[in-house]
Amino acid sequence: MKKLFLVLFALFSLGVYAQKEYDWKNMDPQKRKEIINNMSSEERKALLTKFRNNMIMEQLNLDADDKAEFTQLYNEYLDKQKQMKSQFDSNFNPDTLSEEEAKAKLQQSFELGQRLLDNRKEYAEKMQKAIPCQKVLKLFNAEAMMREKMNERKPPHGKH
Repeated sequence: MKKLFLVLFALFSLGVYAQKEYDWKNMDPQKRKEIINNMSSEERKALLTKFRNNMIMEQLNLDADDKAEFTQLYNEYLDKQKQMKSQFDSNFNPDTLSEEEAKAKLQQSFELGQRLLDNRKEYAEKMQKAIPCQKVLKLFNAEAMMREKMNERKPPHGKH
């Protein structure tokens, strides 16, 4: 559901085009939903990646020479972030944890946060070799705004 929302968000707000040259922006919403629902999970993931990358490239206004190197670094960065996050089991109810279990979970969350931050710093340095620092900062600001918008639309936990 989260992936579908992000794809639809990208479609509505940016009007970018996918591999099969669909006119996503001007397409009937029902038709758009039908096409996306008929895609395999790999196709949806590829579409989402393409929309995300196009949106970032558009926001950063990158030179053609910088796009390939930056896109590779950005995708590596996101993959590492996702991999780290997947190692943390967030499917728990804090109220059912013992005091010791809660302390351990809290410590794990701090450790994950630090690893994510370290990865962000590492890739910020790498990205600065491909694009100016101002654009790296703009990228991270855009990511924060996207996260904020996603959280505004997310239903309360447990009410999916």
